[in-house]
Amino acid sequence: MAVTIKDVASYANVGVGTVSRVLNGGSVNETTRELVLKAMKELKFTPNATAHRLRKNKTGVIAVLVPIINHPFFSEFVECVEEEADRYGWSVLIVSSQQKIEKENGIIEKIRRKEIDGAIFVTHYEHDEKDLMGCPFVSIDRPLTKDIPYVTSNNYDATAEALEYLISGGCKKIGYIGSKPIVNSEVMQREKAYLDTMAKHGLEPRIVNEVIMHGEERGVADKFFSKFPDVDGVFAAGYTMAQTTYTVAIEKGYSVPDGLQIVGYDGSFKNWGSIKSLTAVEQPIADMAKTVVDLLYGVIEGKQTPLRTVLGAKLVKGATTK
Repeated sequence: MAVTIKDVASYANVGVGTVSRVLNGGSVNETTRELVLKAMKELKFTPNATAHRLRKNKTGVIAVLVPIINHPFFSEFVECVEEEADRYGWSVLIVSSQQKIEKENGIIEKIRRKEIDGAIFVTHYEHDEKDLMGCPFVSIDRPLTKDIPYVTSNNYDATAEALEYLISGGCKKIGYIGSKPIVNSEVMQREKAYLDTMAKHGLEPRIVNEVIMHGEERGVADKFFSKFPDVDGVFAAGYTMAQTTYTVAIEKGYSVPDGLQIVGYDGSFKNWGSIKSLTAVEQPIADMAKTVVDLLYGVIEGKQTPLRTVLGAKLVKGATTK
């Protein structure tokens, strides 16, 4: 015979209502909660997830939208989100939406039809604020509306630190190469930090920062080196852009890091290509994933959540700088 919630309550010497509050994340003192959880474990009690979700009008499914999957940052982020979602018993619907805004609109409709409970957005598209109203969303880097929480890294300070590191390493002709967001995003703080740091040191800015899709970085890198062949340092505003910058620099005969030093925002710190590692600003991807999942849970449950959460990125020194 299956163990029931009444059996758990009797075993833990608490009321059925107390067990229910534990199951539903309600207010219970920690000692009592531990007693109930211990009783569940010892009795091998398994809650009826389907019935629980029906009672709470929940599906147990969330979506995570990223521009592309085959990108080091996005793939690791999605993997971490899936791991964190397990803590809430959620299944994750993964959507790759680059060049297909209708995919994002489809997720919005699924939420409105209560086919999924909420979504984590990493988007390059502009959505009408009224279309998002009342939908449980959390965003990365972008303030979608004045009410939707978002998580970002300390883009300005981390970029400034990376540039100061290049300058301390002897670079005087430092360029900035990036892919410009077409929507309001905290990623824009990277270019601002570059311009401010160059001005602070009386250095001439060298920028190629264009609106492109993921996968179009090569054209930007070629244009950059054609326009600024005398650079001795480069800050690349993303992982793929930094990787492409390195590849193009080597093809054009630059010696990295002796003649040209490269720092990127984001990076893979495993063996990569013909070098050991890329000097890069490392975002705390696992922490970002945990934070957005926790925030989304709060939004879905109607709890008060902070609008903007900033996590610290750090400079990891590799083989592309001296």
